[in-house]
Amino acid sequence: MRLALRELRRMPGRFFAVGTALMVIAVLVLVLGAILDGLIRGSTGVLRAQAGPLLVYDDEARQTLLRSRVDADLAEQVADVDGVADVRGLGVTNVTVDPPGETTAEDGLLGLVVVGAEGENRRLTPPGRGEAIADARILDEGFEVGDVVTLPGDVQVEIVATVRDATTNLAPSVWVDLDTWREVTVAVRPDAGLGEGVVQALNVVVEDGRDPLEVAAAIDEATGSTQTLDQEAAVAAIPGVSSQQTVFAAIIAATLVVAALVVALFFVLLTLERSGLYAVLKAIGASTGGLLGGLVVQAVVVAAGAAVGAALLTFGLLAVLPDAIPVELRAGRVAVALTGLLLMSALGSVFSLRRLVKVDPAEAIG
Repeated sequence: MRLALRELRRMPGRFFAVGTALMVIAVLVLVLGAILDGLIRGSTGVLRAQAGPLLVYDDEARQTLLRSRVDADLAEQVADVDGVADVRGLGVTNVTVDPPGETTAEDGLLGLVVVGAEGENRRLTPPGRGEAIADARILDEGFEVGDVVTLPGDVQVEIVATVRDATTNLAPSVWVDLDTWREVTVAVRPDAGLGEGVVQALNVVVEDGRDPLEVAAAIDEATGSTQTLDQEAAVAAIPGVSSQQTVFAAIIAATLVVAALVVALFFVLLTLERSGLYAVLKAIGASTGGLLGGLVVQAVVVAAGAAVGAALLTFGLLAVLPDAIPVELRAGRVAVALTGLLLMSALGSVFSLRRLVKVDPAEAIG
């Protein structure tokens, strides 16, 4: 161990190539993770903003918010279930509007998501009639607080405030009261079936001390026509979320495997180069396990240095990326990715074991 660390300290240039390669791989893993987290958060902000842990859908909607329809009578049944503290309607509609200022046909239309909600949630208190709270990303499209947005159906709302992390479908959102949302939705889709009091889903606040999953089961049993999900399951049910997570996880895993192969190749070649030295060390009593431990220590130290450099480089890179690219680098993602790099580097160094076993101490005697 001491010899391994001493070599790192005295001859760091020997490990520069593998360290640089690992740093590049780590940057790639972190950037991929940041893009994945950005995509997921940009697609799920509306559901994650809800105050209650449960979301109630029509059982024919197949866990899809846009297909679900929950009327006032069904909402009352849900509210009467033991363990339910509050029930709040929720609806989401995709629309297009004219961008602010003077526009031409070449300017195109701006895609927005109109969110109808009632009751205070984790991000905001829904505004009153004729008002809207917009996701902060709408500012990038040229809108400002105080501007009036004309929604489909010639519905006009004034942006009275902005909020962060309240998007869905990677599009800026405007939060309005439920009546305004119904009016806009009917204008976009006259066949939407939105009568008085109809919403797409219910956000359920559970009484203190009650298990949300037990309450969810009780709701579905009481109504016989709903499917109730906790927030995590509702987020996973959003089209594209699970597939994105699967694809990115596979790419990240494959990239970490490449890191292990790079380390394995480097240390196998290094072991061949040191065969004479290892023969001498074995001749004076060094064990194969001890020599392998030194290689593992070197691999982990080099990977740790590469991880620190990659983290700093990634933070700088993400800071200069355009706002249009959805990225978010979370501390948990950094920890998991860099821990994976250390583990795969350690694993890669173990491939040198076969070469170490073949080293004959008799070679040192000649």
